[in-house]
Amino acid sequence: MASTGPTDEYGEMNETQTWPELAIAVYDRLTGRGAEITYEFEDMEVDVPNKIGDDADHARWRLDGTLKVSTRAKSENKLK
Repeated sequence: MASTGPTDEYGEMNETQTWPELAIAVYDRLTGRGAEITYEFEDMEVDVPNKIGDDADHARWRLDGTLKVSTRAKSENKLK
C-alpha cells in the first residue's frame, strides 16, 4: 500500500495498510475541495448480514449503476 494515510502527532505520514484505510485517506484529502468521487458497479452482489454473528441471515443486494459522492467546504461565516 501507499504512504498516503493520516499523519501522526509529529506530522509524519502513517503507512496505509488496508484498502479501507486508503479510501478513507483519499476521501479525507478531497473533502472540502469540491471533489467528486464516482463509483461504478456492474452486476455486483453483496450479502448484507442482519446482525453480527455466525447465525446471521443475509440479504443479497445487487448493484448496477453509479454512486457519486461530492464534498464541499463548510462556510466559515457563523451567525451571532
